[in-house]
Amino acid sequence: QVQLVESGGGLVQAGGSLRLSCAVSGRTFSSYAVGWFRQAPGKEREFAAAISWNGRNTLYADSVKGRFTISRDNAKNTVYLQMNSLKPEDTAVYYCAVDFRSNPSGLSYEYHYWGQGTQVTVSS
Repeated sequence: QVQLVESGGGLVQAGGSLRLSCAVSGRTFSSYAVGWFRQAPGKEREFAAAISWNGRNTLYADSVKGRFTISRDNAKNTVYLQMNSLKPEDTAVYYCAVDFRSNPSGLSYEYHYWGQGTQVTVSS
C-alpha cells in the first residue's frame, strides 16, 4: 500500500509562483516514478509532469514546459512541482501519483496510486 499527500496549493495571482509537495509513504519510494496530473472544473484529468526514480529523467506537458519544474528528494520521500509564471488556465486540482515502473509516463492509467489532490487557483 502507498499513501500520497499533496500540499502547497493555494490562491495566487497570474504571473506568481507556487511549489507543490507530494509526500509518499508505504513502499520503497526511491525505486519508482512519480507524476503530477491536474483536473480543471468540467475537464478531464490531464498530465502535467513526471520524474523517474532517480530524478534524471523528466517529462512535461507542452502546456507547462518551461514554467514548471518537477524534482524529488528521495531522502525525504517527497516530490515537488515548482510552478512559475502561473496563468489562470493553470487553475485546477493537482494530484500526484505513483507509477511502479522506474521511468516517467504521461499516461494516467499507468499510475497505481493517487493522492487526494490540492487546489491551485490562479486569479487574473
